[in-house]
Amino acid sequence: MPGQFEPLPGGGAAVALDDVEISIIRSLAVQLLELIGPGPAEDASDDPLAELFAEGPSEPPADPVLMRLFPDAYSDPEGTPGPREAEEQRAYSAEFRRYTENDLRSGKRENALAVIRALNELSSAAEGGGAVLKLSPEQSRQWLGALNDLRLAIGSRLDITDEEDTDLLYRLPDEDPRKPMVMAYLWLGGLQETLVTTLMP
Repeated sequence: MPGQFEPLPGGGAAVALDDVEISIIRSLAVQLLELIGPGPAEDASDDPLAELFAEGPSEPPADPVLMRLFPDAYSDPEGTPGPREAEEQRAYSAEFRRYTENDLRSGKRENALAVIRALNELSSAAEGGGAVLKLSPEQSRQWLGALNDLRLAIGSRLDITDEEDTDLLYRLPDEDPRKPMVMAYLWLGGLQETLVTTLMP
């Protein structure tokens, strides 16, 4: 089980993590939470209907990591659109973002919090040297979302845009300052892949 998730009888997944691994994942999840931003303000309306129709931002985020986590909904996959098409895409993306980004942020925030809570419980139950993390099916889905977001964030910082970039990163010398981030990216990818396998019927 070390380093990979395995299915639990009746659903869910388990993985053995040592203290260092627990600390790394928790630290990354906290950083992700800070990047996503806080939830609704304390003085927000108690009216759930009002919150449902609350408008979010219409402009894309300036931070490239946030742009990777909250991409524009409308873009031309074939290449550079003409001026008119580009203007239409911006307008459609702004409208879509206005009504969806708050929910997307909330979902990503909850996933990151689920990771932090599970690791905090694991740390308090462990006697040193690590422990086995056991997730319910719902927690597994939250972890999968958080792991995906963490890899997107790290990949953005590393300028990874396709598989070829990943191949180049494998060959980085140990003294390259990006090496620890690359190792985290690859390790999280392995965790994500095995967690996906446990969720397959």
